[in-house]
Amino acid sequence: MNPSPVRSRAWRRFKANRRGYVSLWLFGVLFALSLVAEALSNDRPLLVRYDGEYYFPLLVTYPETTFGGGFVTETDYLDPFIREQLSRGDNWALFPLNPYDYDTINYFAQAPNPAPPSAQNLLGTDDRGRDVLARLIYGFRISVLFGLALTVIGTVVGIVAGAVQGYFGGRVDLYAQRFMEIWGSMPELYLLIIFASIFQPSILLLVVLLSLFGWMGLADYVRAEFLRGRNLDYVTAARALGVSNRTIMWRHLLPNAMTPVVTFLPFRVSAAILALTSLDFLGLGVPPTTPSLGELLSQGKENIDAWWLSITTFGVLVGTLMLLIFIGEALRSALDTRQG
Repeated sequence: MNPSPVRSRAWRRFKANRRGYVSLWLFGVLFALSLVAEALSNDRPLLVRYDGEYYFPLLVTYPETTFGGGFVTETDYLDPFIREQLSRGDNWALFPLNPYDYDTINYFAQAPNPAPPSAQNLLGTDDRGRDVLARLIYGFRISVLFGLALTVIGTVVGIVAGAVQGYFGGRVDLYAQRFMEIWGSMPELYLLIIFASIFQPSILLLVVLLSLFGWMGLADYVRAEFLRGRNLDYVTAARALGVSNRTIMWRHLLPNAMTPVVTFLPFRVSAAILALTSLDFLGLGVPPTTPSLGELLSQGKENIDAWWLSITTFGVLVGTLMLLIFIGEALRSALDTRQG
């Protein structure tokens, strides 16, 4: 199916915005690489050849006795003895580019933790000896996935709520607006503190709690578009022909109301990432063992001398938000029909 002329013009306007177009590609590449973080940063080799046989430690857990060790526990591939075994004779091991997982503690570091950047740990270690680069890679993935999940849920709920309000109007719109005013006045941060003290902190709990409030901003824009379009001639004609309300809302009104929805998507993702980082910084977010940008910023605050904790995390966070903002600006410009 060939794209419509309107979509083609919008895509050309988006590509004309070089900053937004390059930001989209750069963000897409970084996010795609983060999805295969286990192959880029892991303390397990991707492939091992030992005594003429091949092993896949990234997929299968092998005991230490497999590689000449004396224990039946899981192999520590960073152990100098195991490293020597895997490099003896024709044996070899293919490690990821960064040979540390997000929870790997470097027990063989030459400096006390938090250790500065070195040949072993390119961005240093945190106060527990974990590799900062690995935690940034995995933390970036969790932040983006959290932002996307929260954006999708908020967008779907906001579209449904705004469409029902705007299309039916009257008492439905009046009661819904009063409900939104009451619901929006609830102290969101206090609710997060209360639930964090009752339930075990998790990503799912944060998504549920933040989704309860994240849909209202978008619902107002969709409501305004449906209020503007429900009395237009083509909608009145469709209603007179007996077309169902659901069909009119889905086929005739929703496509024209998607402009503000699409425009605000990158900004909503960036707001969700910033919310997760802020909650993790305050200790109200994900569990402590989970790689998180906010947790690294909190460590940087506690360890002022460890400049690599704050600067690298700040750079990743600001760079991510800037890319999303540039994409959002390009989308807004592309969907502006006043531009040629």
